[in-house]
Amino acid sequence: MTRGVLTTSLLLTMGACTAEERGVPLPPAAASAPAAASPEQAPELTATTVRVLAGTGSGPFDSERRIQAPPGWTVTVWARVDKARLLAWTPDRQLLVSRPKFGDVIALTPGNGDTVPAQRTLISGLNQPHGLAFDGDTLYVAESDQVNAYTYRGGQVTGRKIVVDGLPDAKSPELRGAYSHALKSVAIGEDGSIYVSVGSTGNVSAEDRDATPERASILRAPAGGGKPTTFARGVRNGTGLAIDPDGAVWTAVNHRDNIGFPYAKDYDGDGDSDAGKVMQKYVNDHPMEQLARLTQGRDLGWPYCNSEADVEPGAPDSPLNYTRRPFVRDIQLNADGAKLDCDKLAPVEQGMGAHSAPLGLSFVTDPGLPGAYGPGALVGIHGSWNRNPPRPPEVSFFAWRGGTLGVQQTLLTGFQNDDGSRWGRPVMAVQGPDGALYVSDDHAGAVYRVTPS
Repeated sequence: MTRGVLTTSLLLTMGACTAEERGVPLPPAAASAPAAASPEQAPELTATTVRVLAGTGSGPFDSERRIQAPPGWTVTVWARVDKARLLAWTPDRQLLVSRPKFGDVIALTPGNGDTVPAQRTLISGLNQPHGLAFDGDTLYVAESDQVNAYTYRGGQVTGRKIVVDGLPDAKSPELRGAYSHALKSVAIGEDGSIYVSVGSTGNVSAEDRDATPERASILRAPAGGGKPTTFARGVRNGTGLAIDPDGAVWTAVNHRDNIGFPYAKDYDGDGDSDAGKVMQKYVNDHPMEQLARLTQGRDLGWPYCNSEADVEPGAPDSPLNYTRRPFVRDIQLNADGAKLDCDKLAPVEQGMGAHSAPLGLSFVTDPGLPGAYGPGALVGIHGSWNRNPPRPPEVSFFAWRGGTLGVQQTLLTGFQNDDGSRWGRPVMAVQGPDGALYVSDDHAGAVYRVTPS
């Protein structure tokens, strides 16, 4: 996960004295929300050896790799695609893989039986292509500075049309090459509206909220293309972007780093208030990553308000809860609440542990995954870059029940070694027309095929 960092001066200021000592009003403790519902009775995961097909066994698969998966599920290295990122199935059952590093989109055509798919370049010469979405036979590809629409027929694309342009990236004059989250994701609403994620410039770049077009936001353009407007704001880096079974837009958010402790309480046990301090123990689990259902005008708070995962706010050993969590004022940027009233922000529907780095988001519709899973959302968890100890990568599942998402369940894990190093980092998981799951991994350079028993 590429993240900006706080400026040295801000960190030094926060470390030199607490907000309380400077006479800055402290944010009140966030109200506790009801405890999250228990996860549905999904089976306990078991270890399985990753299968390697002929021609896919180069590193890291030149030695045995083990994955934790539901009992009886098989994980196979189906294809080797260097720097594989987001995925989308075509109407004629080919799997598209975006590769921002190489500026292209790869098409994988499944063969008969347990074989490696045919691989070819569908589109090349693009500017960091990332998000992929279909609306009928129209393929949308999000580059770092625009969104293109193509007609897809017979395994080929024609008639490129720029439907959203002028998106900010490192080449934008006002940014002068400083842009930490240039990659864009795209989703198409039921009415054809085009939704685009625009990440923040950096970790706490508050000026993004006043930019044109607004950064740290989800933009919406009309069907067929046109000038985008802000749909949701305060979305630090909503790389995960998808439409749910009822037609609503959801985002999975990479939240910020190096958050200051927001309460006038003793957190480290030395008897003094730790308000404003940046402490590794607190940073490890704060702020939570958000998984939110978006509506026009919704604000997810960044960088002035943070979703509070502590059931007992400010307690060093508080249980963590990621369901419908309230917001607390960011003590470094909004200590007195003047920048944004966090109490007025609607609780976020679901979330994940801090620094999970959620990337690709997709929905599995009815009947969904087999057994106790059913329909739900799949999220590729890339894993932390600066948490200590590191948060491991995984593929997560959130059950879809009653028009919303349930709590996070780990579906696949085991990509991280005991010493914190990784041999793989999932990016996105999608269900294929054959019912199997297909998972991209940009670290291992692979696409896995996961087949339930």
